[in-house]
Amino acid sequence: MSEFQTYKKDLTRSRLVETDKAQALADLKTGDILVEIERFAFTANNVTYGAAGDTIGYWKFFPATDNESGEWGCLPVWGFAEVTASKVDGLAVGERLYGYFPPADFLAMSPIKVSPLRFMDGAPHRAELPAVYNNYLLMSGEAHYDASTDNVRSLLNPLHVTSFCLCDALQSERYHGASQVVILSASSKTAIGLAQGLADEESRPKIIGVTSSPNRDFVASLGCYDEIICYDKLRDIDTSKATVMVDMAGNRAVLGALHEALGDNLQNCISVGMTHWETLADNDPLAAKINRQRSSFFFAPAHVQKRVGDWGQDGFNQQAGDFMKARMQQSAGWMTVETVADFEAFAEVYADVVVGKMNPNEGLIVLPK
Repeated sequence: MSEFQTYKKDLTRSRLVETDKAQALADLKTGDILVEIERFAFTANNVTYGAAGDTIGYWKFFPATDNESGEWGCLPVWGFAEVTASKVDGLAVGERLYGYFPPADFLAMSPIKVSPLRFMDGAPHRAELPAVYNNYLLMSGEAHYDASTDNVRSLLNPLHVTSFCLCDALQSERYHGASQVVILSASSKTAIGLAQGLADEESRPKIIGVTSSPNRDFVASLGCYDEIICYDKLRDIDTSKATVMVDMAGNRAVLGALHEALGDNLQNCISVGMTHWETLADNDPLAAKINRQRSSFFFAPAHVQKRVGDWGQDGFNQQAGDFMKARMQQSAGWMTVETVADFEAFAEVYADVVVGKMNPNEGLIVLPK
């Protein structure tokens, strides 16, 4: 069996490590289960997990095997798995799960708070990590579950939870008084979900998508942006207007240029993703132009917890679920799903995805076996 690992200091580097499923089965204790991972999505979101791995703790969820140096890690992924061994009442062999997994063939888990709908992984090393990532949904308890949507769900749900939270946060703050929302990396799936959600609101600011020239026609075809501007024409942004910027990329040179041009008209710059992880250590002089006082990092799990407190778990699930259902339906018009059959095939395309070479209208699903 295999585990796909990433070199923490250079996210383009990867390796496959053999794992021992027989030993994992032998080590199962009362209260544990073993699941086989069926499929998982790999997107720019996973690159962000690597870029923020040490800061937020993403490397800690699934400690890498045979990693005495500590230089390798498992990038968490979202997908589906099946219970193949169980020592937990209420979780039968054959039960299917949706949630957070390592890029591997299997995972040993210690479920707690088991209900007909969900459970949490109570593994001790995960106790101090954000709780939203420790929740797993049981497909047997989901009304109207449709297995044909597994791939799209793996790809979009984790991203569109963030899109929903961003929409909600912007709306609750009345868009910080801005008359335009500038979304960087407008072709990213999280950005698309955000723009589609904002476009549904009648009393919202102008939505401007910033993207690369090769992606312009694709972004225009989505119909959710009021205006599209390419990175080589940033000067076309009307800097005289009060502006909120939502950054999905973390490119310091682009941020510095826009912060300088907008000046006091920048109401807030919300950083979400870090897909341009390679620029994080750059000494580009434009990085010095970033206004740190008007910048904030958006951590979706914290917003989820806040709204669960405000609305209750069922209330949050209802509102977020309605949002994501609408986005999933819209994705049928623009997204194609590409599958790779095993880890060897994944290794061949992995580095290209990390550096952003995948087409924005494609989604990658990995089938470990």
